[in-house]
Amino acid sequence: MIGAIFVFLLLLGLPIAFVLALTAIAYIYASGNEVLLLSYAQQMFAGLESYGLLAIPLFMLVGEIMHESGITRRLMNAAQAFIGTLRGGLMYVNLLANMMLASILGSAAAQIAIMTQVMVPEMERNGYRRANAAATTAAAGLLSPIIPPSMLFVIYGVLAQVPIGDMFIAGIIPGLMMGVGFLLVVFILGLINPYPRGEKRSWRERGQAIAYGLPAGLVPLLIVGSIVGGFATATESAAIAALAAWIVGQFFYKDFKLRMFGRVLYKAAINASMILMLIATAQLFGWVIIFENVPQLVSDWMQTVATNPISFMLLVIVMLVVIGCVIDAIAALIIVVPILLPIATGVYGIDQYQFGVVVCITLVLGLLTPPVGTGLFIAASLAELRPGDIFKAIWPFLLSTVIVVLLLAIYPGFVTALL
Repeated sequence: MIGAIFVFLLLLGLPIAFVLALTAIAYIYASGNEVLLLSYAQQMFAGLESYGLLAIPLFMLVGEIMHESGITRRLMNAAQAFIGTLRGGLMYVNLLANMMLASILGSAAAQIAIMTQVMVPEMERNGYRRANAAATTAAAGLLSPIIPPSMLFVIYGVLAQVPIGDMFIAGIIPGLMMGVGFLLVVFILGLINPYPRGEKRSWRERGQAIAYGLPAGLVPLLIVGSIVGGFATATESAAIAALAAWIVGQFFYKDFKLRMFGRVLYKAAINASMILMLIATAQLFGWVIIFENVPQLVSDWMQTVATNPISFMLLVIVMLVVIGCVIDAIAALIIVVPILLPIATGVYGIDQYQFGVVVCITLVLGLLTPPVGTGLFIAASLAELRPGDIFKAIWPFLLSTVIVVLLLAIYPGFVTALL
C-alpha cells in the first residue's frame, strides 16, 4: 500500500518532500490508526534534532561566500596554467576545477549550474562540441557529493551515528579515484577525437596563477585538516571555513563586499532549507515503513538472495541505481539507510564506512540518469541542449564511476585506509 501511494504521488510530479509527507498521512488514514497523527509533527522534528545537521547550512554558506568571491574563475585559471596546453586541455581543466570546487560547495546541483555557465561557453569558443562540454561539466558534478565536505556524507553520518569527520576522511580516496578515472576517460577520448590544444603559458604566468589561486585552496584544506588533526568536528570546521572564506574574499581577493552578506545568507538559507525539509519528511516516511515491518521483510528477502558480503553489495548497488533514477539522492539515502545498514553490518559484517561511501556514490549516479536526472536537466537547460544529447556524450564517465563503485564494494581498504 505504501508503495502504491508513493508511486502515484510521484507520478503526479509533486516535489519529493511533499510526496514523502503526504504518503505518511495517507498511510495513517488508510490504516485507521489516526492516533499516529498526534506524533506526526514530533517525528518531523526528530528528523532534524541532530547537532551534525548544523553542518549543512554552514557548508552552504561557505560555498556561497566562495562563489561570490570569484573562486570559480581563479580555480579554473590555476588549473589551466599547467594542463591547458594538452590535447583536450580544457576538458582536463574542467575536471580539475570541478574537483577543487567540489571540496568547497558539497552540492552537485549547485556545482553543475555554476560550472556549466562558466565552462560550456569557454570550451565552445575553443572548438569543443557543446554537448561534449556540457557532458564533461555534468559528469564532474558527480564529484561534489563525494569529495569532502559532502552533504550526503553529513546526512549518512547522522543516520548511521558515525562521526561525520570520519566519513569525510573515508571519502578522500574514493573521490580521488573518481577524479583519476575521469581524467583517464578524457585522455582516452583525446586519443580518439581531435580535441584542440590550449595556448602555452610561461612559467612566470603559471606561478602567478597558482599563487593567486592558493588562498582559495586553503579553505578546503582547512576543513579537512581541522577534522583530521582532531581540532574540530565537522560542524565546527564548517563554521571555521565560513569565517576563513569571508576573510579571503573580503581582504585578499577584495571581491566580496559586506553588502553581499544579505544575499549570501538568503541563498544559503534557501538551499539548506530544501535539504532539511527533505530530511524531516523522509523521517516521517521511514517511521511509516517501520510500522509496515518493511525492514524485516527486506532483510529476510535479501538473505535468501545474497549469500555473502560481495553479493549483498552488488545487489544493493543494482537496487540503488534503480532507486536513484527516480528519487532524489538525499531522500533516497534517508529512506534506504535505516533499512539496509543494519542488514549490511549485522548480517554480513560490512564496514559501515565502506557501505556509506558505496551507497552515496551509487545514488549520485541518479543525478545524470533519466527519468529524474536533476544534474542532467540542469546542464541541458543552461547549455540549451536536449538532455539526450548530453546523455550520449556522458556514458564513458558513468561507466568509469560504476567501475570505481565496484572496486569500493569489493575492496573495503580503499575506503578505510585513512581511518
